[in-house]
Amino acid sequence: MEKNKTDRKAVIEVQNVHKSFGTNHVLNGFTMTLLEGENVVVMGKSGSGKSVLIKCIIGLESISSGTIKIMDNDINQLSRDEMDELRTEIGFLFQGSALYDSMSVRENLEFPLRRHSQKFGVVKDTTPLVLEALESVGLAHAIDLMPNELSGGMKRRIALARTLILKPKIILYDEPTTGLDPITSKEIIELMKSIQQKYKTSAIIITHDIDCARVISNRMILLVDGINYAEGTFEELTQLKDEKVQAFFK
Repeated sequence: MEKNKTDRKAVIEVQNVHKSFGTNHVLNGFTMTLLEGENVVVMGKSGSGKSVLIKCIIGLESISSGTIKIMDNDINQLSRDEMDELRTEIGFLFQGSALYDSMSVRENLEFPLRRHSQKFGVVKDTTPLVLEALESVGLAHAIDLMPNELSGGMKRRIALARTLILKPKIILYDEPTTGLDPITSKEIIELMKSIQQKYKTSAIIITHDIDCARVISNRMILLVDGINYAEGTFEELTQLKDEKVQAFFK
């Protein structure tokens, strides 16, 4: 039985986070929580700070002030090695898939296993783990293909398989359906849902795709002027009379 929202533990807590680049104030006291087993969609206009938020959460950008906790770890207090270890619990799907063009699909998936050998130990035979991840995205047959032999949708699936191979507790998706045709986008959205069910992941999804938000979100956050401007289910937000909120649904 699914836990009630009040019974579920927070796996990510972002409290009053500010982030500036010189005089450009991108995040102005942004606050959000991600609960275990939950999909939270963050939407905002281009340049509103969505991708910056994701980079701050995984420590690729330092915050100007505020706190970010991941599974009770204040990332500002972690050493580089401790942050690297924590990142093995976090999968990150880049907008452009970010596969290594010179590596086969197999080698792309083996790369994080070798890089994070402290989590699994030295794996002599990586094939079972590679195949398990590829089967989760329906592409076991592509194991020996090169990235230039893959369609855009296949690349997105392979990138997701590479994320899954470390069995993360949290997945951060940055525009998972951008650049894909409507049919492939729908397939990726359904795949994200099945992955949540199979792996019991929690996820933050950055997207402009209203259909993706409607289907995948348990909760939505609208990022406006650097703050959590509005929050609720898809249905709750569509019914708000606020002009800035309604602009997202037109």
